[in-house]
Amino acid sequence: MTVVRISDDALALACGADAVAHAFAQAGCEVERVSSWGMHWLEPVVEIDGTGFGPATPADVAAILAGTSDKAVGRIAEHPFIARQQRLTFARAGKTRPLSPDDYAATGGWTALGRTKTMSPAEVVAEVTRSGLRGRGGAGFPAGIKWQTVLNAAGSRKYVVCNADEGDSGTFADRMLMEGDPFQLIEGMAIAAHAVGAGQGYIYVRSEYPHAIAKLRAAIALADALIAPFRIEVRVGAGAYVCGEETSLLNSIEGKRGEVRAKPPLPAIEGLFGCPTVVNNVLTLAAIPHILAEGGASLYDSLGIDRSKGTMPIQLAGNIKRGGLFETAFGITLNELIHAIGGGTASGRPVKAVQVGGPLGAYIHPDQFDLPFDYEAYAGADALIGHGGVVVFDDAANMGALARFAFQFCAAESCGTCTPCRIGSTRGVELIDRIRRSQPAPDAVEALPQMHNARKAPRSREEDLALLEDLCETMQYGSLCALGGFTPYPVRSALKHWPEDFA
Repeated sequence: MTVVRISDDALALACGADAVAHAFAQAGCEVERVSSWGMHWLEPVVEIDGTGFGPATPADVAAILAGTSDKAVGRIAEHPFIARQQRLTFARAGKTRPLSPDDYAATGGWTALGRTKTMSPAEVVAEVTRSGLRGRGGAGFPAGIKWQTVLNAAGSRKYVVCNADEGDSGTFADRMLMEGDPFQLIEGMAIAAHAVGAGQGYIYVRSEYPHAIAKLRAAIALADALIAPFRIEVRVGAGAYVCGEETSLLNSIEGKRGEVRAKPPLPAIEGLFGCPTVVNNVLTLAAIPHILAEGGASLYDSLGIDRSKGTMPIQLAGNIKRGGLFETAFGITLNELIHAIGGGTASGRPVKAVQVGGPLGAYIHPDQFDLPFDYEAYAGADALIGHGGVVVFDDAANMGALARFAFQFCAAESCGTCTPCRIGSTRGVELIDRIRRSQPAPDAVEALPQMHNARKAPRSREEDLALLEDLCETMQYGSLCALGGFTPYPVRSALKHWPEDFA
């Protein structure tokens, strides 16, 4: 009987994977539902004996089985998009059934946890520190230092919290891993729990990820005996962007409003329910089993450049011909990612800008596309790597409108705790509107503040631009969290590289 493998990833389902799977079953084939390869432009991808076909529809089934389909893409493992990657976190992608304990164990699953249980907590933390692993959620803080702080903190109860509130535009790696390889995340959390002495863990997932939530809950039930006495619970958020910030997330888990807490105290000292807490995102915790495998820390440290160690699952999205997940060591350039790997824009028009790091990441100009994908290099260019989302725009994009959207987004998503974010974002929208109008409309003049019953003259464009810079500085350095603090990145970069779009 012909074995056909089709993903049950949410993106594949949205593209009609269930209907394709049903058609193959009706044709007498054995259908296995596996994780996604991450070749999103080809979904639904059908694999038979290693050969891929896509994007497939039920009408293609007969031709695929007869060997006459024009949708064959060759052997998937040898496809340039896959062959050029260095996959560690996504080593099982496309190869295993997400909820099969046998598939997970047969591909090295649980070996790192078994080894960890023979080590002391301090030895585990030392290996994570030696690997050079940094948080994959945004700030890039060294994971080993965070774990060491929690290990050393006094407390009868400690927690491990996984931040799976993946809210950045153009990001989907967390969702892919939770839906395609949930046991890997569970194993990483169990190792973290052993390292810091935690008995309870929480995975905080946004409600927009129903397939991931279902997979995680099923996988936790299957792995319960293997990770005991550690326990994991899935908590579902309501989709507030600010809950991607760790203290807002902790408030939400506690049943409170998702508002940013002032720091200090740091969550590693006083986190969930006032106890020492490790808060890492999905990709950080999923990297742990590879690091704690025999020799894994040295392998991880050997990949990447400078202080950016290991691999990064980069998500290619937006106006790009071949969008999907591309995992590789740090150091790759945007030129290679966008053109050699992504194939340029889907529209066929020239690339105008690339936003890296979510809706609050800087817009990268094509002149900067040789910048290495590295935390320090991007920081030096006033940009962010963040969660590794890369969103491409062609030359039809208006960067003035996109800069305005950054302020608008911040205003909509602000938790309201701090003034620079709450008020600054709204004033930013108004200010960019004035700048882009060049000359204020009559009704805008009438609305200007009055002093001694005299109409005040409107500010000049140069004065408005200076005020915009002051506003950005206030938000960057005065906001309690990265929501307000990072909003200036897209605004400043758009104004610097595309001033003509603000005319």
